[in-house]
Amino acid sequence: MNSTDQKRDVFIAIADPTRRKLIHLLADVEELPLHELTIQFQMGRTAVSKHLSILKEADLVTNRKIGRETRYRLNPAPLQEVKDWLSFYEKFWNEKALLLKNILEE
Repeated sequence: MNSTDQKRDVFIAIADPTRRKLIHLLADVEELPLHELTIQFQMGRTAVSKHLSILKEADLVTNRKIGRETRYRLNPAPLQEVKDWLSFYEKFWNEKALLLKNILEE
């Protein structure tokens, strides 16, 4: 990202399995500190922080400091863009499945 503070594309942010797992972990709780997120992965705190900052750049995660601890929270609103994009293909596949069912029943 450059210094103009552009938002990261949500599709790029969720493309990585580690970031998808972080989203999943944060979806089940109000917020989690970095050290609790880090223990869920076989990587260091710095690597997890980098993934979290990518999610933050896509507005999928917010954070707040409490003393020396950083706590992260999911912001699911940007995932609506993914849902909207996928809904077209869901309709497509539902139509194809119905067509196949009709052909098989004939």
